[in-house]
Amino acid sequence: MQFKHKNLVVTQLVELYRKLVYPRLIEEKMLILLRQGKISKWFSGIGQEAISVGLTAALDEKDYILPLHRNLGVFTGRNIPLTRLFAQWQGKEKGFTKGRDRSFHFGTKTHHIVGMISHLGANHGVANGIALGELLSGSGQITAVFSGDGGTSEGDFHEAMNVASVWDLPVIFVIENNGYGLSTPSNEQFNCAQFIDKGIGYGMEAHQVDGNNILEVYHKVKEIAENMRESPKPVILECLTFRMRGHEEASGVKYVPQELFDTWSKKDPVSNYQNFLLEKGIEQDELDQITAKIREEIDQALKEVFDYPEIEADIQEELKDRYAEHIFVETKPNSSAKMEMRLIDAIKNGLEQSMERFENTVIMGQDIAEYGGVFKITDGFLDKFGKARVRNTPITESSILGAGLGLAIKGFKAIVEMQFSDFVSCGFNQIVNNLAKVHYRWGQAADVVVRMPCGAGVQAGPFHSQTMESWFMHVPGLKIVYPSSPADAKGLLAASIEEPNPILFFEHKKLYRSIEEEVPEAYYTFPLGEAKVVHEGEDVSIITYGWAVQWAMDYVKEHQLNVEIVDLRTLLPWDKETVVTSLKKTGKVMVLHEATLTGGIGAEIAAWIGEHHFESLDAPIIRIGSLDTSVPFAKNLEDEFLPLEEFKRKLTKLIAY
Repeated sequence: MQFKHKNLVVTQLVELYRKLVYPRLIEEKMLILLRQGKISKWFSGIGQEAISVGLTAALDEKDYILPLHRNLGVFTGRNIPLTRLFAQWQGKEKGFTKGRDRSFHFGTKTHHIVGMISHLGANHGVANGIALGELLSGSGQITAVFSGDGGTSEGDFHEAMNVASVWDLPVIFVIENNGYGLSTPSNEQFNCAQFIDKGIGYGMEAHQVDGNNILEVYHKVKEIAENMRESPKPVILECLTFRMRGHEEASGVKYVPQELFDTWSKKDPVSNYQNFLLEKGIEQDELDQITAKIREEIDQALKEVFDYPEIEADIQEELKDRYAEHIFVETKPNSSAKMEMRLIDAIKNGLEQSMERFENTVIMGQDIAEYGGVFKITDGFLDKFGKARVRNTPITESSILGAGLGLAIKGFKAIVEMQFSDFVSCGFNQIVNNLAKVHYRWGQAADVVVRMPCGAGVQAGPFHSQTMESWFMHVPGLKIVYPSSPADAKGLLAASIEEPNPILFFEHKKLYRSIEEEVPEAYYTFPLGEAKVVHEGEDVSIITYGWAVQWAMDYVKEHQLNVEIVDLRTLLPWDKETVVTSLKKTGKVMVLHEATLTGGIGAEIAAWIGEHHFESLDAPIIRIGSLDTSVPFAKNLEDEFLPLEEFKRKLTKLIAY
């Protein structure tokens, strides 16, 4: 192994040794504690330290790094106090996640680190968003994100690489090529000879280094970073290395041929670099003193953390931390001027005024710029707000949702348009595991609104007609908004963009151009989580939302029924108080929605009413939802799929019960 120190002086070379041996000594201690049962799990990076340490040392301390399990050297390289790291690993209160997540599943804005989630590849889109935020703010900072060789098979990896290349984002995609994805060897993971070859396909610069040579890693990263600050563009950095222990300690290493261990043990990054320093004239005693001091720091920190009390569960604290704190202050229109708007006009108006009000807002989506979106809601936005804030994206739902989180980490507000809400399935992981959980896990607000054009009634078939709010109703940390009128849509969208929490904003396509009403021209907001009684009555309470509100309103008015209609407007959290007030007034409840019946939101609402307010009911709760099939294309089939006739029939029965 050839070490070229270039312009580094002796003190810098020794400091790199200290940084390199630090994670090694911590790991050796952790392996002892694991055997003693004092920690529950460990993912070892022994043999790979030079990559994390060299990269972290070469970057500016304000450059964001998104590491994985085997990148302890990133955390120690950013000088995170050992007591906090150890408290994190032991699930103590003073850890970064308050005992809610383990090992390196956390972030810290103070140290410009965003830790992993278990779903490999998911942080690549987040890295793009952080880098985009750096570009938009003109900070000159860059971002580095880690992947193992196995993780490069994930769709998130490919999506992120493509987006970064198209947008010229300053991201270093670090691939630690250690020959295995858990126990599966590389020749069963991919069929390319080396990862730098992928750079050609992505139109991206790519470099390969000896990942066990700390100076080679350091100098290459330094070179890439300097060039990237001057001319932002993404770069692949493939680091050849080897994992000397199991994927995690319980998995063992029986699947690895002994000759690989024999070969790579001779390339150990710590011992080889130590020998280099000795050859440079550094005294062994000086290196021994560094080791002794680190061991003392480790022992002292462990002693302190072992004395920390075990964390105590507090239900109110757990529930509170699902969301970032937001004190809603309602904004009233500053003028009485109103104009007739369709739902689509009101959404466009609210979106435009929010973009004006919050200059840190970025909207991203397919065909939203020059084309104005498939529904033309963002038509004209490009001219008004510019390409930096109104961004056409490749067809990459997952990566763009991840980028929304990255922008939020950098203090931006992100609006992501799903061209059709059906396509959100391609970004499901980012929503339910990144956006929804990030504040609960380590206190980071996910200031992202996902616009969801949805629904049937326009003969668009199985893949452009779904209304899938129930998919997400089960996910703590999300908010779901579903307006049924133009005035509500504008006020609720503005409030959603003000919120620092992840919000799915459903917009029914059938309602876009079929209803209109007077809407205030000025900016205003409505509170989330509050339902609205849109028709007063005493015989039955219809609890509903979205297009179904119009079904109920039309039928009740046409037949002059004494029925109360409650428009939920927000589905997560839903307004229990308004629902209870209404059901106590009427004694009869129907829950009506367009989504298919089984597992729909109506089931949750009906179950809750039955459990908590059974004594207020004078009749069984009725649930109405669409047929349990996919949404069909032909009009006659779609009409039969929708529950409008069933609603009319069962409402008549319920009134008469």
